[in-house]
Amino acid sequence: MIKSVLIIAKRNQAEALEASRKLAEWLNARGVECASDHDLKGIGEPGEKGVGESLICRIDLVVVLGGDGTLLSAARLPGNDATPILGVNLGGLGFLTAFSLEELYPVLDKIIAGNYETEQRMMLTSTIIRNHGLLAEYSVLNDVVITKAAIARIVDLETSIDDHYLTTFKADGLIISTPTGSTAYSMAAGGPIVFPSLRGIIVTPICPHTLTNRPILLPDSVEITVIIRSGNEGMFLSFDGQVGQSLGSGDMVKIRKSKYVINLVKSPFKDYFEVLRTKLRWGER
Repeated sequence: MIKSVLIIAKRNQAEALEASRKLAEWLNARGVECASDHDLKGIGEPGEKGVGESLICRIDLVVVLGGDGTLLSAARLPGNDATPILGVNLGGLGFLTAFSLEELYPVLDKIIAGNYETEQRMMLTSTIIRNHGLLAEYSVLNDVVITKAAIARIVDLETSIDDHYLTTFKADGLIISTPTGSTAYSMAAGGPIVFPSLRGIIVTPICPHTLTNRPILLPDSVEITVIIRSGNEGMFLSFDGQVGQSLGSGDMVKIRKSKYVINLVKSPFKDYFEVLRTKLRWGER
């Protein structure tokens, strides 16, 4: 049974904020406790870190109103890896936010009664090491992307798999993604579409100088190490395209399967292949 719901709405979007208000009223009328992302203050802030995390631990369901970017932000919240997430698409493409606003309330009636299924999605953890010390660590649902600055030359990225040397990519950058993220930046760079519940890690070079450098799908048990071998060109590391960290020559990035997962509520109205056909407009002329 669902007794408490956290509503996360896309900020600065009037439609999402209005939908959030109506949803809270609908849930309260059915005796379901509601909280909003405004109640998550303090996550990651000194002295207040437990405020948001303790709230998430009491939540039975997270409803995201917005687009895939809003859901990616929700996926990185600490303490929510066991909580089902229902994504409502108010944005553009929407691979992760599979429900429409019209489908939300019929689905919630079933969910509140405990009649729903979830699909588990793997995440990645990325560790940045500089001068043999830990600089930062992030978890992502879609991808970790290493790119050069806009005016920098092609960069050298020495890449190893479980300490076995793979190659030194000479490219504009490198994308390391989950199967969930295979339909994001990786796909745009020529990477394969991977069924999202599979367990694997995709390595996709961005505009490689050597045409024979192709994307590679690896088992999720491996650890990928990338060392920046370029000079002083500007480099940047981004996490789900939302959080970033500058990099320099000699910095090391280690990517592995995260201990965290997320659980997405499955749509009873359409399967993954219908979503794929619709979003990518397959079969249209």
